[in-house]
Amino acid sequence: MRTLLRRWGVVFWRLLAREADWLPPWRDLLMCCRRLEARGEIRGGRFVAGLTGEQYAAPEAIALLREARRKPHEGHYVSLSGADPLNLVGILTPGARLPSLSGNRVLYRDGVPIALLAGGEVGFLQELPAQEQWEARNLLLRRQVPAQLADLA
Repeated sequence: MRTLLRRWGVVFWRLLAREADWLPPWRDLLMCCRRLEARGEIRGGRFVAGLTGEQYAAPEAIALLREARRKPHEGHYVSLSGADPLNLVGILTPGARLPSLSGNRVLYRDGVPIALLAGGEVGFLQELPAQEQWEARNLLLRRQVPAQLADLA
């Protein structure tokens, strides 16, 4: 359990969908979490909005979660491979899962998934203006666009 908390910071049953099959079932991990919470080593609560069931967090993760929630949106983009463990599209978000293949990609803006590249097709999870769609498509396809051309789009 401590390994999962070090990896994720917060642990709940839906998150285990990305973990190995040899991991004990959630009901066994839940008993361990309850013991650790009773000892004061971890905290139980509702840390991730929109998810049902019990959630447990490492004490150091709670402060980081609060800080991330209060932080203003900066428009920061991160593009990840579909095989990356942080590909939680369809696990933590509504909709279909993005298959865990290295050719697939997911684009996050300020931590929220906005676009997917699956099977060579780009799909958008949110309505975006044309300029942002163009930028997101280039980030997913990992194209380097010269600054002079980017200003024309």
